Amino acid sequence: MGGRRSVRDQPPHVRRADAAQRQKLLRVRGRSVAWLPPLLLLVVIAVLDWNTSGEFRIISWIVLVPGVAAAICGVWGTAVLAVLSLAAYFIVDASWPHQYQTGLPDFILVAVGGVLAVLACAVRVRGEQRMLHMRDVAETTRRTVLRPLAPGWGDLDHAAVYLSADSEARVGGDFYDIQPGLHGTRVLLGDVQGKGLAAVEAAAALLGTFREAAYHEPLLHTVADRLEIRMQRHVRYTAALGRGDSDRFATAMLIGFPKATPEAPDTIEVVNFGHEPPLVVAPDGVRSLPPGDGLPLGLCELTHGLPPVLSVALDRGETLLLVTDGVTEARDAGGVFFPLHEIVAKAVAQDPRTADPHVLVRFVRDGTLRHSGDHLADDTTIFAVRRP
Repeated sequence: MGGRRSVRDQPPHVRRADAAQRQKLLRVRGRSVAWLPPLLLLVVIAVLDWNTSGEFRIISWIVLVPGVAAAICGVWGTAVLAVLSLAAYFIVDASWPHQYQTGLPDFILVAVGGVLAVLACAVRVRGEQRMLHMRDVAETTRRTVLRPLAPGWGDLDHAAVYLSADSEARVGGDFYDIQPGLHGTRVLLGDVQGKGLAAVEAAAALLGTFREAAYHEPLLHTVADRLEIRMQRHVRYTAALGRGDSDRFATAMLIGFPKATPEAPDTIEVVNFGHEPPLVVAPDGVRSLPPGDGLPLGLCELTHGLPPVLSVALDRGETLLLVTDGVTEARDAGGVFFPLHEIVAKAVAQDPRTADPHVLVRFVRDGTLRHSGDHLADDTTIFAVRRP
């Protein structure tokens, strides 16, 4: 986001070769050449059979051609290749003397193989269409929950990486947003306890409340209160439906960028709902914000109230780095957690440009995947913002 496009991509280990990707690989200058491999196989089998002795015939291997076509071609392409295979078998086999012909049994084998290949291709194509439709639904859901943020939205430079632990769902319980309003810009990042559609639903509820409250409410404390009430209402509603969400909660960081005043030109406000405190990344070093002692959203009624609103100085050259536990709890093969603070501090010391939000989120993403061996045990969000 910010001045460039946001990065919300799947890690390399979950990028599966779906129908669209396969079609790209089997195209030359925009035209499909998926028919070429099975056709070449047909020609090779026919030529080899023509050049073998009568005692060793391989023409019945031509039944492989429709099978290969079923894996990479469309239904009509597979049907055409099945017919061509049957015709090639008949022509080649009839060209041999009678005593060397493989005859009717192998002809039936090729015919039945062709029919089965066409049926298998139809099933495959229908499954791919269903998969692509479900991916469209997942993408729409992701864009609804994690809406695209325009460059410079809220007068902030920002960048984000979202990596779903579920390669098919593409969206989980992590959430983030920026909402400019009448009293400055507010930023929210959080992680709903649990996974699946229930976590997505809770995240969507919190984001909807945040977008309204952050725009209208003059005090960040009021925005925090609205979020806490919304989480409690959501838990009660889902529990009334008998879904067993009575213990669901969400850790979150709520940050306010007030309009600058002469008294506090570079101050932000922070409310920590039991989340990992952000790092402040600057060209001259890295520091962590105060951890705070607040409980997660949905659990604040167990204490005397909401977490306090902390005022923190943040210079315009400093970037706030917010992550979910997919980063902080990433482990290597030896069970060692990803040392985020140390890794970022070392990188900034070597190259101060790492503090740029776009560079920073990519660096943390690559480091997390490398440390965990491209295996994400949880949804992972990396979000960086700064005043331009």
